[in-house]
Amino acid sequence: MSRSYKDFKIYACFTLNRLVSELGIDIYQPDLESKLDRILAEDRPGLSKEEIKHEIMSNHFMTNKVLDYLVEQNLVRIEEKEAQYEVRITREGVLYVRKYNEFYFNLYEEQIRQHYRYRGLPAWAKDLDDE
Repeated sequence: MSRSYKDFKIYACFTLNRLVSELGIDIYQPDLESKLDRILAEDRPGLSKEEIKHEIMSNHFMTNKVLDYLVEQNLVRIEEKEAQYEVRITREGVLYVRKYNEFYFNLYEEQIRQHYRYRGLPAWAKDLDDE
């Protein structure tokens, strides 16, 4: 069975949602904007490039393409720590996910279901699937 090609933008969606899940917050909570700077200022570890590669289930080239896009759009930042890179979501990235998750789910539902077929849908997709 051949693997279907996914646009790098759906991989960007997977990456942003994984980074948000690491924050352990409800992105749809009231007054998120007023709490976000404090939440992001907490010293939580980011994800490594390898963890991102594993999340999107793709190769090094696609991982770099996705991360370059997200950095260019100011949705993540990459910090070098102890000879490795940590990917962290920005305020703009959290707000982007909150605004566009439903759009991505409606547009890419089949690809999202296929991507997570063995692990099960993550919480962000389950919430949209229930609507």
